[in-house]
Amino acid sequence: MDEDKEHELIKSAKRGDDKAFTILYQHYYPFLYRYLLKLSLQEELSKDLTQDTMLKCYNHLHAFKEESKFSSWMISIASRLYIDSLRKKKREKKWYKQVKASLSRQLDWAAQSKGIEWSDHFADFNKLDADVRIPILLRHYYGYTYEEIGTMLGVKAGTVKSRVHNGLKLIRKEWNDDGQR
Repeated sequence: MDEDKEHELIKSAKRGDDKAFTILYQHYYPFLYRYLLKLSLQEELSKDLTQDTMLKCYNHLHAFKEESKFSSWMISIASRLYIDSLRKKKREKKWYKQVKASLSRQLDWAAQSKGIEWSDHFADFNKLDADVRIPILLRHYYGYTYEEIGTMLGVKAGTVKSRVHNGLKLIRKEWNDDGQR
């Protein structure tokens, strides 16, 4: 798209011409998507962020002062949205860890208040990732076979065996021969 045509489309879109913005959208969508895909390496996230960027451009088109290229303006919006998504993901991960730790403390307290001895092994078990914790629980608490667990989780029995083995190895590593930390 040449610069004059782009300039006219932007002016029309600013005046409320949705068809003009649609042309800009169709022209720049692949450009933004490829940029975000290279940045994030995640297809779904790139699609979502491209849509969010285009929506933000549409809603804030009046703020575009045409002091730079339209593509540069969009890239700056897309970049900020990507950085925001990383920050959000980091906050969610931190929140999840806090909730997990809090629930573990609550379970420990509830067990102690009812006179149930709460094993430190269980606290270590709760620190494992879910993809390791689930097979161990299904195998050693509920007694399912590796094949049954594999069917439930949609993985091969060998994968279940290695997850159980590696998870138990991690727990054992936390304890020395005396059963002390």
